Amino acid sequence: MLERVDSPARLRELSRQELSQLARELREELVRTVSVTGGHLASNLGVVELTLALHRVLDSPRDKIVWDVGHQAYVHKLLTGRRERFATLRQKGGLSGYTDRSESPHDPFGAGHASTSISAALGLATARDLAGEDYHVVAVIGDGALSGGMAFEALNNAGQMRRRLIVVLNDNAMAISPSVGALARSLRRLRLSRRYSRAKEGAEQVVTRLPGGRPLWAASKRVKNMLKGLLIPTMIWEELGFTYIGPVDGHNLRELEDALGRAREYRDKPAFVHVVTKKGKGYPPAEEDAVSYHGVAPGNGAREESPPTYSQVFGETMLRLAHEEPRLIAITAAMSDGTGLKLMARELPERVFDVGICEQHGVTFAAGLATQGLIPVVAVYSTFLQRAYDQVVHDVCLQELPVIFALDRAGIVGDDGKTHQGAFDLSYLLPVPNVVVAAPRDENELQHLLYTAVRAGRPFALRYPKGEAVGVRREPALRELPLGQGELLREGQDLAIIALGATVHPALEAARALSRRGLSVAVADARYAKPLDEGLILGLAQSTGRVLTVEENALAGGFGAAVRVLLQEHGLGAAEVRCLGLPDEFVEHATQAELRAQHGLDAAGIARAALTLSPQPAPHSALTLGGGG
Repeated sequence: MLERVDSPARLRELSRQELSQLARELREELVRTVSVTGGHLASNLGVVELTLALHRVLDSPRDKIVWDVGHQAYVHKLLTGRRERFATLRQKGGLSGYTDRSESPHDPFGAGHASTSISAALGLATARDLAGEDYHVVAVIGDGALSGGMAFEALNNAGQMRRRLIVVLNDNAMAISPSVGALARSLRRLRLSRRYSRAKEGAEQVVTRLPGGRPLWAASKRVKNMLKGLLIPTMIWEELGFTYIGPVDGHNLRELEDALGRAREYRDKPAFVHVVTKKGKGYPPAEEDAVSYHGVAPGNGAREESPPTYSQVFGETMLRLAHEEPRLIAITAAMSDGTGLKLMARELPERVFDVGICEQHGVTFAAGLATQGLIPVVAVYSTFLQRAYDQVVHDVCLQELPVIFALDRAGIVGDDGKTHQGAFDLSYLLPVPNVVVAAPRDENELQHLLYTAVRAGRPFALRYPKGEAVGVRREPALRELPLGQGELLREGQDLAIIALGATVHPALEAARALSRRGLSVAVADARYAKPLDEGLILGLAQSTGRVLTVEENALAGGFGAAVRVLLQEHGLGAAEVRCLGLPDEFVEHATQAELRAQHGLDAAGIARAALTLSPQPAPHSALTLGGGG
């Protein structure tokens, strides 16, 4: 059946039996492909019927479907002419793991971050009305993303504007981790019972049977709404100006199509369709463990002998420090598993706070805790801290509060692509006064830097990469690494490579290769991007006259730019300096290794860049990597 569906229009030709078969084939294709390419599995398994219903009721791309985050749009991709390329999902040059306007006219808005869909859809609907056009606009948002403040800002504005708009809530009780908060509890009450629908549909019958109920119903809209509010668990959506439809069984095509069809009829106000789905539906392992199957690694996963991930090392160190320091608090924005905090949450749940997908709130919440003598650690992906930049500046650094930002997935993240690359945190943090910015070269330094941050008593950002650590031995005793002090790892006279974080070990490998060509290359681990180790950097620039900086961050405003400014301020502007980093463009999806090679941030690329600075090397030896030196 799947091979017959080359466009959404073909779906309307299928019988109910054929649609059931197609749903099975879609789930088989999801499991088969994602197990190879990696990606978001459980969330897509849960929206198969919802996606089919959307495309049967609506006329995409004329009608606009805006998927929140976009990680649940794989079925949408399969049904909108991208099936033959689906095996390239998240691969270099292949399909994005999220919606992408450049990829298909069926993707009217691109997204990889949560809580944006309703705002974007309201913009599309307003543009439609201003142009005098006539089509439907739908925002599909999960209950996890609905916890974000931006979603409520958009709901408030949409209800006030009364634009023709459909918001579909895909309620599966999950973000990446289980959804949290008062809204999640309210949805849970609706989800567990169909009482809302029955009460709403029969409200008039119930009230008119009360003594004097019929004239009361006819006479007073205010009283009707008050009585209806007593019968129905929550009226929040209608109070916001929406017509509420639901809850609807998200795996029953007939119910879904009926609900969406009714929502299309509202022309003078927005409609809110509450759809209840099961994350991982149709694939038992994902149904039983939706958290683990939210994001699936390509192939067979990590080998038993692999080093731990940086996230694991962070989580283990946090738990260890929490036992030693009772003031230590952890905060996550719906990412307790992804950031490694699940260990601490399991053992010390009263000191781990999941604020939902609310990075802005999470940072200021941490600032409030810090004013009372606690030591909050905000564990967040680098790309998501962007969403709380004003809070970092205004609420934390301006007041010099000791909040620690543990920036996971800093630098190149790989196949999650341009929405998730941690390419900007150095650039947006370095200009902010009062904050320390550090990056460990390996897992041993990560634990020491986290210990240092806890004892620093000031704003502190600690950035570290996605994936496996280097595999070095972790020292059992934690120690402070003096603020603003780097480390010279290798001496040399011809040139100096000053590397930060994940680029340090490739820089060492490059130096060893260059030594076999007769070059004497110094390598320094900067360790701190702010404050810089001025003595180390100035000394290397003076002794070699040639400096290569290396970082996994945008070159504009990054570590290398800070080094250039330092050299100019101290009269060393004549030194030959080259900065390696990420270019002024959004980095697309591919593996981390492919992207590092593409941008010259692997050992071979660092060595090539060093050769452009160095004196003419001895001609007898070819440039090879690996081995000693």
